[in-house]
Amino acid sequence: MHNQLPKHVKIVEVGPRDGLQNEKEAVSAAVKIELVDRLSRAGFTNIEAASFVSPKWVPQMATSAEVMAGIARRPGTLYSALTPNMQGFEAALAAQADEVVIFGSASEAFSQRNINCSIAESIARFEPVAKAAKDNGLRLRGSISCAFGCPYQGDVPLDAVADVVGRMRDLGCDEIDIADTIGVSTPRKTQAVMETAARAFALDRISGHFHDTYGQALANIYASLELGVTIFHSSVSGLGGCPYAKGATGNVGTEDVVYMLNGLGIETGIALDVVVEAGAFISQHLGRKGASRAGNALLAKRTL
Repeated sequence: MHNQLPKHVKIVEVGPRDGLQNEKEAVSAAVKIELVDRLSRAGFTNIEAASFVSPKWVPQMATSAEVMAGIARRPGTLYSALTPNMQGFEAALAAQADEVVIFGSASEAFSQRNINCSIAESIARFEPVAKAAKDNGLRLRGSISCAFGCPYQGDVPLDAVADVVGRMRDLGCDEIDIADTIGVSTPRKTQAVMETAARAFALDRISGHFHDTYGQALANIYASLELGVTIFHSSVSGLGGCPYAKGATGNVGTEDVVYMLNGLGIETGIALDVVVEAGAFISQHLGRKGASRAGNALLAKRTL
């Protein structure tokens, strides 16, 4: 346990991809471009902006090439794209993604239900993508879903997490996300999972991706900070859940995370007021109140 919390944290903003992909109403490329541009101006060094999956499966992401072509790229910011296969990789390469994201589950049941194959098979399928990313000088990120629990099998054993982290490491991942897809984790459990992951991969390249389904995301982030984790994912205005995990409400809100980190004196390089504006912009477009409590509180203060 670190007595001192990290001095600096990197926040990966996932709203434009992980957040919006679960919206039922189609969001235009123009609105997505505006959202990404606002987030770039807020100072994020990594924005998940696109997903080159089949539009048949995720219609919301059909605009990904258009979005990547239309954004104003901020020097020093990585724009990431999810790539499920070589076809997706080629599209991401053509769209000039800086980083490609591959994914697998720590839950055997989740893997079987979602992609009809074992965890080992699912990750082996990414070998050509991983190699192509390296050959083309792109950063490679591996995302591990259901690392803290699964909607189908319940508990996920720690050795299953260690196994998937090892497989992702062996593919050459530069960074590995440990994700609580259904938001069930609590702080001690989070620490046990993160410690397990850190035995298989460098701690400074492990990120925490927490959902706020049970209201535990900030507590889980704090528990991870205590261990020395320095990368976290969040979604502006708390956009998004998981289309395949029933009832899983959204990612933790970026405004909430930045508000907490600011209060802890941890540097993020992110301008909270600009994030709040971006959250207000996308919420207004979606015609509903944002899901970030800090974002809503800061907006309410403004309108007094």
